This record gives sequence, C-alpha cells and structure tokens, in this order.
Amino acid sequence: MNRRISITSIASLSALGSTFEEIWDNYIDEKHFLNEREYENFNAWVAELGEPDQRSIEQLRVSDIKYKDLDESVLYALLVARRAVVTAKWESSDNFGINIGSSRGATSLFEKYHKEYLETGKSSTISSPTTTLGNISSWIAHDLQTNGPEISHSITCSTGLHSLLNGVAWILSGMTDKFLVGGSEASLTGFTIAQMKALKVYANNQDSYPCKAFDLNKKKNTMVLGEAASVVCLENGEKENALAIIEGVGYATEVLKHNISISTNADCFQKSMKMALKNTELDDVDAIVMHAPGTIKGDESELNAIRKVFGEHCPFLTTNKWKLGHTFATSGLLSLELAVLMLQNQKVIHVPFVQKQNEPKTINKVLINAVGFGGNAVSVLISRKS
Repeated sequence: MNRRISITSIASLSALGSTFEEIWDNYIDEKHFLNEREYENFNAWVAELGEPDQRSIEQLRVSDIKYKDLDESVLYALLVARRAVVTAKWESSDNFGINIGSSRGATSLFEKYHKEYLETGKSSTISSPTTTLGNISSWIAHDLQTNGPEISHSITCSTGLHSLLNGVAWILSGMTDKFLVGGSEASLTGFTIAQMKALKVYANNQDSYPCKAFDLNKKKNTMVLGEAASVVCLENGEKENALAIIEGVGYATEVLKHNISISTNADCFQKSMKMALKNTELDDVDAIVMHAPGTIKGDESELNAIRKVFGEHCPFLTTNKWKLGHTFATSGLLSLELAVLMLQNQKVIHVPFVQKQNEPKTINKVLINAVGFGGNAVSVLISRKS
C-alpha cells in the first residue's frame, strides 16, 4: 500500500459482548463463551449473544415498523453500524461508502419462508426482499441516511475481511475518503448446524474447551459456530482519533482440489501474507491472529503457511474461535478487533490449552488472517498509531 488508512472506530456484537471494555475483560478471562443449545434433532455447541444484547436487538426491531420483519443478520448489523459511526463522529452528509458482507445472509428467514412454501405452496409477499443478500447494506444505508455507494457480497468465511479490502480499494482510488465495512451472521439455525455436522467438522465433545482451535494435538474436528456482527470505520490517512493503522493488505485464492479444503501448506495464506507484508520486515511483526477454525486440516495448514513465510522468526500466535466460535463472515473482523485491543492494551491473549509462547516485549504490528471454503484468503497488517 502506498498510503496509510486509519481505523477510526470498531463496533461489534458477539458472545463476548458489545463494548470494548466488556470484550477485553472477557478476552483476558480464560473461560469460553460456548454453550449447548437444544435443536429439534440434536444438541450442539454454539456461541450466542448475551441477554442484554438480545434485548437491544428486540428493542431495535420494534423501534420502526419497517424493521419488524427483518432478519437478525440485518438487525445485528444495524445496531453495530449505528454505534460505529457515532464513535467515529461521521455524519450522513459525509456520504461514506458501505460494504457489509455475509456468508449466510438471512438464514432463519429463508428457512422460515421455504418451510411455509413447502406446507402451503405459496410464498410470503416480503420473502424475496427480506432474504436478498443486499438487504444488509441497503438497510444500513437507509438507517444512517447516507447517499454513498453501498455494496453487499459473500465470499464464504473471509467475507468480512474482503469487505475491508473493498473499502481500502475505494479509498486508495480517490473515489471516497471514508468507508464503513463489516460482516454479519445470524446463522445458529438447525439447518446451518446440520450442514456443518454433515461435513464432519463440528464439535461433539464435553471437554473443558469444546472448540480446540489452534490445538495441533486434537484427534477430531472441533468447529463451533457463533452469531455476531462487526463494522469498522475506515478513513484515508493517519487520523488523530485512529485506533490503529492499516499498513498492508493481501489476498489470494487457491485452485480447488476439494469443495472445502485448502492445500497442506495453505498456499493461499502464504501468498496473502507475503502481499500484506510486502513493505515490512518479518521481524517487525509481533503477533498473528490466526483464522484457526478448530478443524484438524484448517489449523495445521495455516500454521504450516506461517512457518513457510516466517521461518525461525515466528511471531506470537493466537486465535479467538475457541472462545466465541466461528462467526463465518464476521470472524475476520472480530480477529481484527482482537488485534486492535492487543495493540491498545499492550497484552497478547494466550490460548489456554496450547503450549505457552514467549510474549513480545511490545506490540506494534499485528497480522490478521481469514480464509473460507475454496481457499479465499485475506491477510491484513495493522500497526499502532505513530
């Protein structure tokens, strides 16, 4: 990147809470935030929003008659977008861009309307407009009353960081100075969990930590899904109110050998990390927030890629999916949030069930990874404001 871009605000909603203070307190606590939920045909580990945040969502739903039929994925994004722009002190007249992605979109509504169709042979009048993927960004643009460009997309589990890539590209192009990027998932439905179980990747254990993300000694896959939304305010240049600076971005896609797998050494991650680190000495990277979904192949291949890129100079490694689940599109942005929090608090977060690593003396630069089905990798390098 030939210019720096500031992160001037982050807002999120997940099992860890919805304020920076609450989220950080929950990060430094070694407990996880996963619980067992009973579905019609099985029980499954999930990471749900806390009751206070669920109440906030319901209050939002009834605040406007137009919002009563919206999917939770839209409502989650609306809530965090409102908070983010207030913190960044953006006005609707700024005409900033909006790019909110989702891997699954309006999952629960789609399942509801499809069930009604199977039972009655008819579809609800609002079934189409409330289940389109563009629903999320367009409702945020309506809610915030902005006239800037709005984009929606889905690129599996790296969708959130692909949103950030888009925002960076728009800003670097000179077409805008500000972009709101994010991801939202409300995917804890029985059908979605069943799909993950069918892939044989879902956690099915009663261990102290159901999701063993980054544990290379696990004998079976331990992915757990979570619900969450996160948005990030991006601005051109190094701003006085910047939480962190984006110094580099990278991306790559592998040639598919299987519908869901990536190569043994995650070639896509090697390429995306090298691109993000193009202007950075490897020794200057203090930590990496890994994608690490909790699957045997996914965790091992990413670590292999990191070792290929960094060799003996491996930074401190961490992940958050053991604590708040895999939130599909939102996962990369929650990893970005963790990276920002570590920069601000000058403290790394250990994964409690893996071998203790040496902590960096200072944390100045953190790399964030995300990847999805098909090997769509993104890497983002951020640093402390100078």
